[in-house]
Amino acid sequence: MTLTAPETAPSTAKNLASQAPITMLNPDFPFPYDEYLAHPAGLGSIPEELHGTEIAVVGAGMSGLVAAYELMKLGLKPVVYESSRIGGRLRAGRPEGQEGPVADLGGMRFPRSGRSFFHYADMLGIETQPFPNPLTAAAGSTVIELGGQRHYAEKTQDLPEFFHRVSAAWDDCLQERACFAEMQEANRRRDLAEIKRIWNGLVPQFDDMSFSGYLATSKAFSALPFEYREAFGQVGFGTGGWDTNFPDSFLEILRVVYVDADADQHRIMGGAQLVPERLWNHSPATAVHWPAGTSLASLHGGNTRGAVKSINRQWNGDGAPGLIAVTDRWGRTNRYPAVIATCQSWLLSARIDVDESLFSHKLWTAIERSHYMQSSKTFVVVDRPFWKDRDPVTGQEIMSTTLTDRLTRGTYLLDNGADQPALICLSYTWNDDALKWLPLDADERLRLMLHSLGKIYPGVDIASHIVGDPITVSWEDDPNFMGAFSDNLPGHYRYQERLYSHFMQEEHAPEHRGIFLAGDDVSWTGGWVDGAVTTGLNAVWGVMNQLGGTSHPDNPGPGDRYAELGPVRLP
Repeated sequence: MTLTAPETAPSTAKNLASQAPITMLNPDFPFPYDEYLAHPAGLGSIPEELHGTEIAVVGAGMSGLVAAYELMKLGLKPVVYESSRIGGRLRAGRPEGQEGPVADLGGMRFPRSGRSFFHYADMLGIETQPFPNPLTAAAGSTVIELGGQRHYAEKTQDLPEFFHRVSAAWDDCLQERACFAEMQEANRRRDLAEIKRIWNGLVPQFDDMSFSGYLATSKAFSALPFEYREAFGQVGFGTGGWDTNFPDSFLEILRVVYVDADADQHRIMGGAQLVPERLWNHSPATAVHWPAGTSLASLHGGNTRGAVKSINRQWNGDGAPGLIAVTDRWGRTNRYPAVIATCQSWLLSARIDVDESLFSHKLWTAIERSHYMQSSKTFVVVDRPFWKDRDPVTGQEIMSTTLTDRLTRGTYLLDNGADQPALICLSYTWNDDALKWLPLDADERLRLMLHSLGKIYPGVDIASHIVGDPITVSWEDDPNFMGAFSDNLPGHYRYQERLYSHFMQEEHAPEHRGIFLAGDDVSWTGGWVDGAVTTGLNAVWGVMNQLGGTSHPDNPGPGDRYAELGPVRLP
C-alpha cells in the first residue's frame, strides 16, 4: 500500500484485519464474481430454441473475449468485431524482426486479489511472477531520487526516516476518515452487507473531494510540512508516484487500496497478450449446443470481423424497436437481437456512427463526461540483466527500480533469467507527465530518458546494453482508444453509476434495450483488468436475461443480486 514492501509493511490498519486474503470485492457492487465463475452450475441457461443465435460483441479486448467466451458456453454464437488486434490494452510489443522479451504496452501488473481475471489466466495455464515494484523482493533494489538526492534501498529499513513518516502519514489518513481497517476486515470476511454499509456512507462524503484535497485536509498530512505530501505524490504507495492522480475523485483511490489492487502484483511471463490470445483459441470443457473442440477462433474461421462503422436500431412496421444493425468498415451489415459494446465508450460518439436512440440522453451525457488518463511507456530490450552487477566500491547493484521527480518518473527492470535478454521500462508516466512525451518520436524519447537516468546513474552505460529499437506507446494518440483508461474526477460518481448499471435494462425504454456496455471504463475500477472481466460478465447476464434465460437457482448472477448489492444512487 505504501512505500513499504508487503512482507514488512508496518501498517497498523492492515494488522487489525484477519489473515484471510483480500479480494477485489468492489465496494460499489461487491458481487462475488470469483465464486460465481467457480460454481459448478455455471452462469445460467437460455431457451433451447435460441441456441445458435448470433450476438454481436464490439471489441476483442479482455472484456469482449470474456463476454464472447461465456456467450459461446451458453450456446449462443458471438460475432466479435475488432478494429485492430486481439487483446485490446493487453497489448505487447517487441523490436521489429526480433525474438526475445515482450514489452507489455498496456496492462503489465496484475494484483492477485483480482480473482476473476485469474480465473481465466489459471484456466489457460498462464505463468506469472511477482512484478518488480519498488521495495519488493522481486525488485532486488530500489532507488528513490528526489530533488537531486539519491537514496538506495534493498529493504525498507534502508530508507531515511523521512520516507517512513510519509508512509505512516498515508496509513493514518486512510484510517482517519476512510474506515480502511474496517473495510478490509469486511472484505476478508466477505461480509457483503458490511462493505455496502461502510461504502454507502462514504460515497456522498467523498464524491466531490479530490485525492489532493483529501490529503491536504487530513490530520496526518496537515500536521506535516508540505514536503511530505509532495514526496508522497512523487514516490506514491507501492507502484510509483501518484501525484498525477491528485485531481481524481478520492473514491477512485479508495477503490484501489481497499482491495489491494496496488499490492502483490504479478507480471505475465511471455506478455499479457497471451491471456486474450489463448482465450480466443480455448475450447471449453463444457459448452451447450456446440460440438467438442469449438472455440471462438473456430466460430470465426480464425479471424474477427473488422472495425465497426455504425450501430443502428432497426424499426418494425408497427413502429416498435427491432433488431440492432452493425455495419463493419467494409460495409457488411448484420442484424442482432443484442449487442455488447466493450470498446472505450468515447468511441461510441467519436468514431462509430451510433444511433442516438440506442441510449438515453442521460447515458450519452455519462459517456461524454468520462475522463480518461493519458499514459506513456517506453521499453528497450537489453542483452542481459546487467543491473544486478555490483559496484565493487559500494557493493550496491549498479541500477535499480527507480522512482524520481525527473522526466522518466518510474523505471522498472524486468529480468527473464541470468544472461538472458531482458527488458527495461525506461519510463512509465501518466497524465501531464505522459503528455510531455506525446510529440516526441521513439528515438527522441530514448535520448531524453537515457539523459535523465544518466544523472541518477552516472557511471552506468545503459545504451551499450540496448538491443534493437525502442518500443513506445502513447495511448491517447491511438484513435482506437483515445486514452489509457477512465479515471473519475470529483463529482463524476453519478455518471459512473449510470454507465455501470446499464446492463440492468428492465426499467429502460424499449428503444434503449438490447445494447450493453462493458469494459474497464464502464467498471468502477478503470485501468484494472478485473473490471473489464466483471463488466463483461454483467453484459452476459444482461443478454441471457433479455433472451428469456435464467441463472441457476444455486448460483444467482450479478443482475439477480443487484437490488441487494447495487451501487448507491445519489440524489
